[in-house]
Amino acid sequence: MFCFVNDVSFVKIDFMLRAIKPYFIICLVAFTSTFILWLPFLAKWPSIGHLQIEGNLSMLELYKHWDGALYAIVARTWYNPNSFILRQSPLGLSPGYFTAHFPFYPFLISLLSPFIGYLKSMLIWPVFFGAALACFFYYFAKSFKLTKKPLVLSLVFLFFSPRFFVIRSVPAPESVFMFLVLVSLFFFLRKRYFISSLMAGLVALTRPPGILIFFGFAFYYLEKIVKEKKIAWQALWLLFIPLSLLLLFGFYYLQTGDLFAYFRYGANNHLLFPPFQVFNQAATWVKTGWLEEILLIYFFYLLAIFYLSKKPKLRPLFWFMLVYFLAVISVEHRDISRYSLPMLPGALIAMEKFFTSKKFGLALVVLLPALYFYAWNFLLHNIAPITDWSFWQ
Repeated sequence: MFCFVNDVSFVKIDFMLRAIKPYFIICLVAFTSTFILWLPFLAKWPSIGHLQIEGNLSMLELYKHWDGALYAIVARTWYNPNSFILRQSPLGLSPGYFTAHFPFYPFLISLLSPFIGYLKSMLIWPVFFGAALACFFYYFAKSFKLTKKPLVLSLVFLFFSPRFFVIRSVPAPESVFMFLVLVSLFFFLRKRYFISSLMAGLVALTRPPGILIFFGFAFYYLEKIVKEKKIAWQALWLLFIPLSLLLLFGFYYLQTGDLFAYFRYGANNHLLFPPFQVFNQAATWVKTGWLEEILLIYFFYLLAIFYLSKKPKLRPLFWFMLVYFLAVISVEHRDISRYSLPMLPGALIAMEKFFTSKKFGLALVVLLPALYFYAWNFLLHNIAPITDWSFWQ
């Protein structure tokens, strides 16, 4: 009897270890890859290969990454135009400009700031959520049996997009945003509409494009109503999403006295009609004619949407992708690779057989050094001109 109990306990432990092993591998790869990216800055290297550097590197270059420092200011001021910091117009920006930086990421920053400071806090959260996102992506793909190789696909997720590789390792809200989007989609597919809508409300409070998840779900319900000829009352839970924005704008009114502060001062209203206005070198947020990779990004995600349209059980994901894609092609901003990142999990799922193939894996490994040089070069380029750190301490 005693031996039998021991055998059962051993089986349970073995099962638990097998269950957590993929998550351990994903976290190990995520954190190690970020550490390698940080290494030249942590060790204050005077150079990185052929890259030209003025002076020795330091972690300050990472803290300067646009727009992380702006979210740290929000965490310190909460949009109050009378705060000492905002009255100094940091980086030459008006107090109203910061309303374009939604509060959930600053809220996270403020949670850890009493213990490790604002700078380290704004850096730790994207790294944590980058790993959490890849782990949840694995769970998502495995739960719905979307691929025979969920672990391989999850590791590809960490490295396939150069922009995501950077964004999960620097102060930025995208990894938080993408995690909440995927969690909301997961619960929606599980028909847990209340929890899904609550998560989507947090999505809307993290970045301005978050409201698009509301329209994605709404179109799914509209299609369902047309096909089934009956009202889907569970759709009422979706009202949590615009309600969260109304509460945010109410908070803006309390802090700034302007209910429409985001629309008046945001300076980030890049959605324009007709679409494809990014191909305008004279535009303020474009300023270049070298834009051919943007067309490839459009092609990649549109192809993924075509694949998803053939997967009935992923219909909510299809609608989210379609709505988001229509918004992305209407963005007049050079950084389309960043704006399109929330579609990346859906695109990898849509074409999982290609991304889990041995040939693709080999190509990804061969180009891994190029990915790091891209990231280091980008980190040395996309930095805010911060010289006085007193606002961020």
